Amino acid sequence: MTMTGSTARRVAFDGPEVPEEREAADDLAEGVSRETRLPRPTKTRTMVIANQKGGVGKTTTAVNLATALAQGGLKVLVIDLDPQGNASTALGIDHGEGVQGTYEALSGEVSIGELVQRSPEAPGLWVLPATLDLAGAEIGLVTVPGRESRLLHALRDFRASHHPDYVFIDCPPSLGLLTLNALVAADEILIPIQCEYYALEGVTQLLRTINLVKGSMNERLYLSTVLLTMFDSRTRLASQVASEVRRHFPNETLGATIPRSVRVSEAPSYGQSVINYHAASAGAQAYLDAAEELAHRGAATKEN
Repeated sequence: MTMTGSTARRVAFDGPEVPEEREAADDLAEGVSRETRLPRPTKTRTMVIANQKGGVGKTTTAVNLATALAQGGLKVLVIDLDPQGNASTALGIDHGEGVQGTYEALSGEVSIGELVQRSPEAPGLWVLPATLDLAGAEIGLVTVPGRESRLLHALRDFRASHHPDYVFIDCPPSLGLLTLNALVAADEILIPIQCEYYALEGVTQLLRTINLVKGSMNERLYLSTVLLTMFDSRTRLASQVASEVRRHFPNETLGATIPRSVRVSEAPSYGQSVINYHAASAGAQAYLDAAEELAHRGAATKEN
């Protein structure tokens, strides 16, 4: 179920802007105990979730990792860059006709801080929604100077004033101008790879694109994380694919593996993450484990 305009919580991304004040306020965060708190990175981690192969769990991964991190006491923003708006739907966000969101941010009409909506999935979880207007953005931005950097500039202002811990950018399953904007705006890439035949299909092309962007438009960009999804422990193929992915990406692949799960598939139709839809399910526990691993890896990286 998608929230209607009358029930959507459309308010500015709030919270103290001074790091020391944020720590004190976060200690009192609703529903978050010190035992469940996840480590905070020393600066915002902006991660684009991309894979030009469709059906690999990009949006599901964005939604559930964001929810898990926010439930761990972190401040998280999800940018829905897919005109279908599936991430917005899964996080209970209104993105119907008349709602402003990513399109307006890219066009420079409104700042991100004025466009984000608070998600009911977790305290500290915010969403920049995607509407169908975004489908025309690639055409509309073709003649705009610096068209590949529109999201970078909008997000840079937002990060400087609001200090989120994590920003996840959910991309469409293509390598067009929207995805290019995400790659230019991000520091890290997270690639979900399904444990099925031809799992690495498309990843080679994506890595080639990453290197092109890194060389010409975003030298900060690097592949930090690979997440295995749709793992079916009953099949030998799934284990073989997982081993192959870990061989190709030994340092980047998370230890947590997301199982093929009916609960994971059902959750978005209820406007929820699987973590809130069915917390005891194997899929929810796997995403919680993945989020914890992601947070600890990030904290360790920052310390080194």
